[in-house]
Amino acid sequence: MTGRSWSRQQGSAAPAALTLRHLDPAAFRARLPELISVYVAAMRYPDGIVSARAALWEEHSRREGFASTVAVDDHDRIRGLAYGYTGRKGQWWYSEVARGLGGAGSPWLSDYLELTELHVRPDSQGAGIGQALLTALLTDRREKAVLLSTPEGTNRAWRLYRRMGFVDVLRQYHFAGDPRPFGVLGRTLPLSTGAATPD
Repeated sequence: MTGRSWSRQQGSAAPAALTLRHLDPAAFRARLPELISVYVAAMRYPDGIVSARAALWEEHSRREGFASTVAVDDHDRIRGLAYGYTGRKGQWWYSEVARGLGGAGSPWLSDYLELTELHVRPDSQGAGIGQALLTALLTDRREKAVLLSTPEGTNRAWRLYRRMGFVDVLRQYHFAGDPRPFGVLGRTLPLSTGAATPD
């Protein structure tokens, strides 16, 4: 998708104009260092995680249903990104959420897009970029639902997900190997249907 752009709010440090663009898997892999730099800046992570993330994101880009949307400025620099793929049995995240739900029989796990990452550079936040990225990524998906996990806490991400109709699937959940509590949120697709639980 190209052509969707908007101007920064007066006084903002964000770039003057941003455009949404879908990256196919090959283009996503070609821009991995820049994509991961957005993730590191948004999450305030140390640079030392870059190589591990690169290997993981490359593997994700080869999964069924992979899609990625980025927001680029007028110099083609990535200011925000969103990506995901079709959730399947055998994937780590699927297995973890199934454990939390007491088994794989939950209707949430029957046909869903895993929203794996959604990040906006700190100096571009607060201008609606996250919502635009999420809307573009979720539009015209064939899955019946979308699921995501995010650390617990009141913040901009949680407000965005609630605004977009996501409901609680699991709360205060601990993924294996991570001491932080997470919320697992979901909503039905398409976006026009509201946020009822899946059948």
